Amino acid sequence: MTHKNFTYSSKTKEICVTVQPFFLQSHSLPEKSQFMWSYHIQIENHGDAPYQLINRFWHITDGNGQVKEVSGEGVIGEKPILNPGELFEYTSGTPLHTPSGFMSGYYEMETPEGDLVKIEIPTFSLDSPFANTSVH
Repeated sequence: MTHKNFTYSSKTKEICVTVQPFFLQSHSLPEKSQFMWSYHIQIENHGDAPYQLINRFWHITDGNGQVKEVSGEGVIGEKPILNPGELFEYTSGTPLHTPSGFMSGYYEMETPEGDLVKIEIPTFSLDSPFANTSVH
């Protein structure tokens, strides 16, 4: 069974966020309701001023509608500064107890003036080959 990976993008102000989720079949145990995904994120600064990623906020919803909220400083232990034209990318992951779900969230990024700007992370679907239907 093949499984297609989709790419999701959003743009807030001058910042573009692109996400591509991947189902990790080798790290999942469907018989124990353990399903694992990774997601690759690119954050691009299309503006003319630097932005620093300060915080992240996630809403992770499983196929039963259960929501887990995750927040913290930076991403993968970093608080990257994106100068004009720069790109920052990273890969992370999340487990679910259902074969499908979705994630949404936002970053708080700081401008040179010290203002925090809420940058949308596009809602993206987590669909495994074990799901009967796609959430997206």
